[in-house]
Amino acid sequence: MRNNDILRRLRYTFDLKDSKVIALFALAEHPATWEQINVWLKKDDDPAYQECSDAQLAAFLNGFIIDKRGKKDGPQPEPETILTNNVILMKLRIALNLKAEDVLEIMGLADMPISKHELSAFSRKPDHKHYRECKDQLLRNFLKGVQIKYCHG
Repeated sequence: MRNNDILRRLRYTFDLKDSKVIALFALAEHPATWEQINVWLKKDDDPAYQECSDAQLAAFLNGFIIDKRGKKDGPQPEPETILTNNVILMKLRIALNLKAEDVLEIMGLADMPISKHELSAFSRKPDHKHYRECKDQLLRNFLKGVQIKYCHG
């Protein structure tokens, strides 16, 4: 999935105004401007469209975690320079304080039921023998389920 699509979906689902998106970046100590956010949110075929980098989406997700869960003591984590769907799923689980049962329910809302065993495989380290890569379709359906559960619109 494209980072811009993820940013767009989360912005819509949680009714995040531009000022709130800017504030989330600031919470992660990685400021973003209105102009940057504006070009990330444009449609892919718009000439002004720009890709949201992995580090930029990671900073946004870190700010989302801080906003939802509170700031932890000490230095804040640096945003990852390479994001995988597994990391994005993990960050959203942390931000929304989702237990395994909650994620399974959300996947069910999106008509993509998965097992607890499958879900735990996405949380493992890549070198673990039971690690499983989170594919775009699964992440897309997770975001769809999150939208069904949390959408304010």
